[in-house]
Amino acid sequence: MKKALALTLAATMALGLTACTGGTTSSGSTTGSTSGTTSSAAGSGTGTSQVANKDKPLVWFNRQPSNSSTGELDMNALSFNKDTYYVGFDANQGAELQGTMIMDYIKANIDTIDRNGDGIIGYVLAIGDIGHNDSIARTRGVRAALGTAVEVNGAIDSAPVGTNTDGTATAVKDGTLEVNGKTYTIRELASQEMKNSAGATWDAATAGNAIGTWTASFGDSIDVIASNNDGMGMSMFNAWSKESGVPTFGYDANADAVAAIAEGYGGTISQHADVQAYLTLRVLRNALDGVDIDTGIGTADSAGNVLTDDVYYYDEEQRSYYALNVAVTAENYQDFMDSTKVYEPVSNQLDATTSPEKSVWLNIYNSADNFLSATYQPLLQNYDDLLNLKVEYIGGDGQTEANITNRLSNPSAYDAFAINMVKTDNSASYTALLSQ
Repeated sequence: MKKALALTLAATMALGLTACTGGTTSSGSTTGSTSGTTSSAAGSGTGTSQVANKDKPLVWFNRQPSNSSTGELDMNALSFNKDTYYVGFDANQGAELQGTMIMDYIKANIDTIDRNGDGIIGYVLAIGDIGHNDSIARTRGVRAALGTAVEVNGAIDSAPVGTNTDGTATAVKDGTLEVNGKTYTIRELASQEMKNSAGATWDAATAGNAIGTWTASFGDSIDVIASNNDGMGMSMFNAWSKESGVPTFGYDANADAVAAIAEGYGGTISQHADVQAYLTLRVLRNALDGVDIDTGIGTADSAGNVLTDDVYYYDEEQRSYYALNVAVTAENYQDFMDSTKVYEPVSNQLDATTSPEKSVWLNIYNSADNFLSATYQPLLQNYDDLLNLKVEYIGGDGQTEANITNRLSNPSAYDAFAINMVKTDNSASYTALLSQ
């Protein structure tokens, strides 16, 4: 698991999240209801005790409160109150896995991977969001594994290079690989942030357009496609690389990407969305019940729900829960075909007498995001019943916090909150509402 390495890197990179929502209405918000204007005290189950909004349980998920320029964690947001936590995944461990998966594939297919025989193994890179810690980690992980990384101020440069077919870009360098007595050059031919004209990042359509531009200019030089997520990766795969026989590697283990491995998609990374979704709601459940936060997580609850330390860990200083990642390749992809199946060790129904129904307001930053809409939210919807939580799901536009916060007009109607920001800098947009 390389947990020690991941924790060391986390101190300098500030782990974040991956890398939004399905089942929305035409306005972008999903159907759901609230529990009224009276919120019960944690664990009371009576529905009569008032709790100030600023004191209600809060979980940040998928996008960790942090400075989008430096990656420094926003500890004010992470410690907003005693029941505030973050749930995400180990971005550095996953990034290392993705890079290693790509390099292993290149080595295993060295006799055929260099399509034009020029001795240069060229790859293009789809970057999700240059200000998102998860995206930064994945870019760094690919460059580190392929030997193209350049360090700036003690960290791998994660900036897009634009076009670099001549190998002169300063954000990367040419890597070298020796296999069977022959030396190859590995070059990042092009990379860009996939942001659309409206400002939404991680944009699949933009990635599809980018591969069209790149292939029209230097397509015979592209031997591998790397993508910060499967949404962008599948757009590029369907637009060009599937027909051209060029392996594409993504991240998230979305159902369509996993299935596409049988058709030539190179591989993806499961960030254990099943574990993340469970933790997102379980942490709230425990705070609402007034029980130890580790209940049903590292310590079995009365229903037998428990996680083992090979699928997650908790960083107490960062008040953050991180799921661990698994590489999904041609060897094991059939085990990951159902991305919305709950994780068996934490699939047991809680007793409503000890964990009575509570109301949760939860938002997804972008209703068009493939991973969050097709994988994460369906998992949340499977777990909310098991945990006796009545969740109202709100889908954002991926561009502005106001599109989301405007729909949190009455926080007193909810017992707890789960927040997925558009930008990692914008925690105050939400905490200000809860502090009124």
